[in-house]
Amino acid sequence: MLPKRIIVPNKFDQFLLHRKSLLQQYSKGDLSKAEFIEANYDCITALNIKPFRKIDNVKKAIYNYQYYNVLAKYYQKKAHDLRKNHGARSDYLELSNYFYSKKDNVTMKFLKFIDFRGVEAYFVKVKSPNLKKKLFEIVYKDYDNLIFHSKNEVLLNMLIEENVFIFEERRSLVDSYINQKY
Repeated sequence: MLPKRIIVPNKFDQFLLHRKSLLQQYSKGDLSKAEFIEANYDCITALNIKPFRKIDNVKKAIYNYQYYNVLAKYYQKKAHDLRKNHGARSDYLELSNYFYSKKDNVTMKFLKFIDFRGVEAYFVKVKSPNLKKKLFEIVYKDYDNLIFHSKNEVLLNMLIEENVFIFEERRSLVDSYINQKY
């Protein structure tokens, strides 16, 4: 009898499994939002995987989106942990904005890849006055309600042109996460 072959997940699958575990811990209340962000950042840096160059399937889009989102949130958190007059604060905010723009580019590429099919988007109800009528949610219903968020006006206009943007404010599918402070 042959020994059973052990399948070791590749780094990409390790990331997705670890992220799923972190999401479960966060939703149970075992992790704060800040701890969740830190743990995601630690996972990405430990695995040392870079984003895919070409978005030609859903999993690659998910990974790239999460990669840039994790970095953007991590640097935004680092900035907010510092006093407003601290010298490094603006550098962290600049890094955060850079990674948010990369995340938005991934979202645009993905939406074009799926030809905007199975997508709906809308503004989300937020507590932050700075995000009101700016933050919108994009839901890809054909893949277990895959969720993207953005404030990018170019992306918003694309969604409107493709007739997938609903002009109403809705509660986010991940409301407790987006409305919780660090």
